Amino acid sequence: MRLVRNVLIGLVVAAFAIQLVPYGRSHANPPVTVEPTWNSARTRELAARACFDCHSNETVWPWYSNVAPVSWLVQRDVDEGRAKLNFSEWTTPAEEADEAAETVRESEMPPPIFLITHTEARLTAAERDELAAGLATMFGERERDRPKR
Repeated sequence: MRLVRNVLIGLVVAAFAIQLVPYGRSHANPPVTVEPTWNSARTRELAARACFDCHSNETVWPWYSNVAPVSWLVQRDVDEGRAKLNFSEWTTPAEEADEAAETVRESEMPPPIFLITHTEARLTAAERDELAAGLATMFGERERDRPKR
């Protein structure tokens, strides 16, 4: 019984101690410099709904993004997402832009784990097709990724 109590106390102390690690709670949203030229307002609307939390400087930080260790994971995802494709800094080359349509079409983005807490980002099949088509029009696709007709 004493061992169980000591383990529980240790876990509580550790949970509080990791809150002191600053990574994951900076929540910096740099200014939007330049967005891409959207092919339609609808494409932008769908991208904002499903992509902007990780792929723009307009991240909405949920409450749990302030609680370690989850905050560390959220910050890492946003940092990586912005590095690969950032709709808010279009003057910076976006190496992943030509893959955007493919990842949406194949339901790789938004990732399923993100959709658990971000129900507004869930796209219907028709919305997913619409967003993928808009992104393909805007950024092109690698030839091998184009749907076969």
